[in-house]
This record gives sequence, C-alpha cells and structure tokens, in this order.
Amino acid sequence: MSPSRILVTGATGYIGGRLVPRLLARGHDVRVLARSPQKLTDVPWAGEVEVVEGDLHDADAVARAVRDVDVVYYLVHSMRARGDFDEEESAAARTVAEAAKAAGVRRIVYLGALHPDGELSRHLRSRVAVGRILLDSGVPTVVFQAGVVIGSGSASFEMIRHLTEVLPYMPAPRWVRNRIQPIAIRDVLHYLLEAAELPPEVSRAFDIGGPDILRYGQMMNAYALEAGLPQRPIASLPVFTPWLASQWVNLVTPIPRSLAVPIIESLQYDCVMREHDIDAVIPPPTEGLTPYRRAVRLALARERSGEVETSWQDASVAGAPSDPLPSDPEWSGHTVYTDLRERDSTADPEMLWRVVEGIGGERGWYSFPLAWALRGWADKLVGGVGLRRGRRDADHLNTGDALDWWRVERIERGSSLRLRAEMRVPGRAWLELAVRPREGGGSQYRQRAVFFPRGLSGRLYWFAILPFHGVIFNGMANRIVYEAEHPKAASRVARPTGQQNPDRSPAQEHPDRPNPRPQQEPTPASSR
Repeated sequence: MSPSRILVTGATGYIGGRLVPRLLARGHDVRVLARSPQKLTDVPWAGEVEVVEGDLHDADAVARAVRDVDVVYYLVHSMRARGDFDEEESAAARTVAEAAKAAGVRRIVYLGALHPDGELSRHLRSRVAVGRILLDSGVPTVVFQAGVVIGSGSASFEMIRHLTEVLPYMPAPRWVRNRIQPIAIRDVLHYLLEAAELPPEVSRAFDIGGPDILRYGQMMNAYALEAGLPQRPIASLPVFTPWLASQWVNLVTPIPRSLAVPIIESLQYDCVMREHDIDAVIPPPTEGLTPYRRAVRLALARERSGEVETSWQDASVAGAPSDPLPSDPEWSGHTVYTDLRERDSTADPEMLWRVVEGIGGERGWYSFPLAWALRGWADKLVGGVGLRRGRRDADHLNTGDALDWWRVERIERGSSLRLRAEMRVPGRAWLELAVRPREGGGSQYRQRAVFFPRGLSGRLYWFAILPFHGVIFNGMANRIVYEAEHPKAASRVARPTGQQNPDRSPAQEHPDRPNPRPQQEPTPASSR
C-alpha cells in the first residue's frame, strides 16, 4: 500500500479511534476533523496526526480538512432518538461531498449499515441516505454496509453481554428471532484499511459480514457459552414494542436510552448480506473472517484484562452538558454553588494520585454506596446514563473518558482531575479532585463540587441534596486519604504504565488487534 494523505472524521468514536493508529502504522499521513480536539489530548497517537477543529456542518472547517487529502473516511453517525437528526446527517454528508469534490479527493469511504429492502427505521433510512449522497458526490466512493459489530467496548457487544449476564430468564421482543450477520471489529477494520487503495472505478455499496448468520437469541446464548454461563431460556413476547424494549435495555444494561433506541430499531429487521461482491474487490483476511464465538472470546479477553482500545462510552451523550467549566472570574454575576473539602495526608502525592485516578467503576466512590446506587437508578429511570456505565480502564483515565455518570473534562496527571456531570440534573455540575505536595512531606487532597443551577428547579435541587453532601462528600474525602495512607491501598492501584502482565503472552496482551502471524487454534463449536 502506497502512503496517502487521509482525513478521518469520527476519530474520537469507536471505529475511528481504532482506525487512525492502524492507518499510521501503514505509513499514511493522517489528519482528523474533531469538534472537541481536547478529547484527543491523551490518545497514544495524538502527536502523530494533524487536528482540524470543527464539525461536519461547518463548510469552512470541512474545506480546510479536505485540502490536499487523497482519502476521506466518513465515520460519523447520529445516535439521537429524537429531533431532526436525519436531516442534519444528510446536510453534513452534502457538505463533505461538495468539499471533497472541490478539493479533488480521490476516494470517500463510508461505513453504513446492513439493511433489507422495503420499509426501514428512521436511523437505517438516514444511513442509507448518507451513503447515497456520498455515492452521488462525483468522488469514487465505497460504502460498507455492516451489521452488528462485535468487539470489546462496542455498544452491540455490551448490550448482548449485560442482557445475558444479568437475566437468568429472558422475556424478549419478537426481534430475538430475526436473523443477523454479526462482524468482528477486526474484520471491519480490515475492509476499511484496504479500501484506501481501491482503484477509482470501484464506486458502489458493498455488504460486509462475518461467516455466521444467527438469530439474536442465538447470539446471546453463544455469548453465555463463551462466558461460562448456562444458556438462557428466551421467550419471545409480542407485547415488547421497540419503545418498551429500549426502556428495558436502559434499565438492565449500562446502555443509555438515547443509544438503545437506534440499536433496537435496527434489530426489527433481518440484517444479512444480500451479496458477497466484496470478495472480488477486497479478499477476506489471510486467516479468514472471524466466527462470532471467536469474536466474543477475543472481546471478553480484552475486557477482562482492562485493555479496551475504544468504547461506546467515548461517544458524547445526546442532551448531556458539553460546555467546559468556566474559570472562576467568569462566575461573577452568576448563581453558583460549591462544596469544598480539603485534607492533609501523610501519603506521598504519587500514592494519593493513584487512588484519585482509580475512582469510580468497580471501586465506587468511597462513600455511601447505597446513595450513589439510588441516584444512578433514578438517573436511568429518566433516560440518563446512570451509574453503571463504569470506566474503560480500571486504573488510568484520559481526557474525554466516561466515568460512570461523569465525563473526564480535564486531567493533569499526578495533580488534578476534573469531571463534568452527564446525569440528568437541572443545571450543570462538575467535580474536581486535586493532589498537591506538602512542605515537609506528605500531600494535600482538595475536592470541590461546582453546580450552576438552572432556574428555580436547579436551586431547589441543590438545597434538597445539601444535607447529603456532609455525609457523601465528607466521607469521600476522608476515605480517599485513608486509602492512600494504608498499605492495603497498594493492591487497588495501577501497575506502572507499560508494565505487562507476566501471566499473559504478547498475543494475549492485544487479542482483538490483528496478529502479525496468526496462530492455529481449534475450530470453535458452531454457534448457529
């Protein structure tokens, strides 16, 4: 493959975040268009790409981004359930199509969705429309139409995983009997990478999928087998409408309702490959396409080792606050409430920081776990992200990471962590955790909650929860300092960055990355 200059849109998302480092590894010059460049601050490849700030609706930003580019990867989808998202997606596609044509781009690559003929859900119709706009751009375009993507951190995999693990018996919608052709994330990346070098006469849509065609219920029970769980009895019930099913998924899994709705809408149809023309254009990987059960096995290995490269959690949540915390001088004239706690500690700053950076997820928030759990369930009930979203890595945080119902807005490793609330509250909220060295040894821990209320409801909300702050925030500060000062905390913090687990081979360290030399393995049992 000859090196090219490539623009990737959606580089902060699940697919784009995995594609960029693989393009760089092949020697390509990569540029990314990002609405929030700060989300790329801590990714390993941040210093190897050119970043253009802007979004797909900004014609000037798009024109700057496509200038002197050979290939454009269009990897942006709206996952909103309401509003005019389909019109906005079509408008964004037209902006990119026109800019790419004017700039002399030689190829556009778009990842769409498998779909049947006939009536489609609004989200599937929107993806089909975007593909058509790009194909009609006058720029050679390849549209890959993929089904359910299986990989560590993918929303579809997480939904299957949590539904199967939580429920011993599953009352389920009729769509559990629909046929689906899942595809492993490594195979999606294979097709995307090879598309950069397709000849100009190739300009059309291609169906892509893995080797297995399964019913959704079979996918769940195949997951159970790979996870060492009993197979689950599944009852198909006609009363489960897509709306009701999305509420169920919202409550039972970490997937928020705003993301569950488009996923479930797409499952109302049989989504299988109608043609295999891609084989004549891009041959399958040398080791063959990945069977479903092996894709599950690889994803589980990555999740159990805490080495999830990208996650559905990285996506912004529809309706969640996205504005950064204003600086203190900008607060003048605004109503703002704060809760400040400071503690001196005998622990060294490094140990205290490790406890701070390891907060949330499975470790919890170090105080009144029942109160946190109840608040998380309340958020879920009103369609928020809840507390079960967890975190991608148990020990390390990066800018833009999801952390339960928070988003990492800024991290200065070793000294400060700022979290922006994405739960449903009548206002905007932040939580800051900071560590400072103390003269004469030890450290100081500083914890500040900041809340900008919205209207009367915001003010009433703050005063309603104020009595709990003395218990929750005070206990949280005390416990964090205690964990840092006692030896048992050492077993709960991270290994030094870059240190591999000696119990895993190099191949196991990155099991759902393509292996340079595939190893032979027993053929897995049929998952059909």
